[in-house]
Amino acid sequence: MRRVLPCMLAMLLLIATGGAAPATKGPRSKETPSKPYQVGKASWYGKSFDGKTTASGEPYDMFQFTAAHRELPLGTWVRVTNLHNGRWVIVRINDRGPVPSTRIIDLSYGAATILEFRQQGLERVRLDVVNPETIAMADGLQ
Repeated sequence: MRRVLPCMLAMLLLIATGGAAPATKGPRSKETPSKPYQVGKASWYGKSFDGKTTASGEPYDMFQFTAAHRELPLGTWVRVTNLHNGRWVIVRINDRGPVPSTRIIDLSYGAATILEFRQQGLERVRLDVVNPETIAMADGLQ
């Protein structure tokens, strides 16, 4: 619990400072955007998996910002951007999946809620791996 609370506070801080804000339509930056790690369909999983053991060994909590990915190392932090509405959230990879090969990531119920695609079930997203030092800095702000 001691480790989970700081992570949750850091994620809430990131969301509160713009992580859940819609994309702005301002002038384009002169910098070229970095190449995404992956772009494709995301799904989410919730109540029927809540409390079950994940690939990382921890119990799945549908309200935390976590995700399942086939290849990324467990513990990797990923910024997931909903390409339909521009909303984004940072999640920690703690499980393996998704099972359908047509999807690139399976998000927790909490992350899907932030991205506003819980109702649809599937959404096109962009994945960007987040530098762990960024997370550590946000954790130190609390």
